[in-house]
Amino acid sequence: MNTLFERLKAGKEKICVVGLGYVGLPLAVSLAEHFNVVGFDKNPKRIEALRQGIDYTGEVENREKLLNPNLSFTDDPSAIRECKFIIVAVPTPVDKLKNPDLSFLKSASEVVGKNLTKGSVVVYESTVYPGATEEVCVP
Repeated sequence: MNTLFERLKAGKEKICVVGLGYVGLPLAVSLAEHFNVVGFDKNPKRIEALRQGIDYTGEVENREKLLNPNLSFTDDPSAIRECKFIIVAVPTPVDKLKNPDLSFLKSASEVVGKNLTKGSVVVYESTVYPGATEEVCVP
């Protein structure tokens, strides 16, 4: 059987991590130890720094891990099309009244949706309330 996991392990498919913050970046770095990974973030300055092996947030201190040849960084959303397994790891902050701000999640979902290819799997790592995926993320 030629499952998605087998194709990922063999390097025939890629994983995309959308959102390279305190959750997404360490996740992308860890996954790149075993798979081909594309890290996507809409912030071009963040991407340029990561390409140089610099994480100004301090989440990943080992420069070599950022320069792993299995890991690439981009702010080009079309790169998502090259990936069959997409993990969305964007912030879901709350306001003073503890209401969730789902704008990052909605924006990321729109970008992923526009670049999704048939047979792809999307996983939401972001913390959301029950039903948010169906209400906010799925068009």
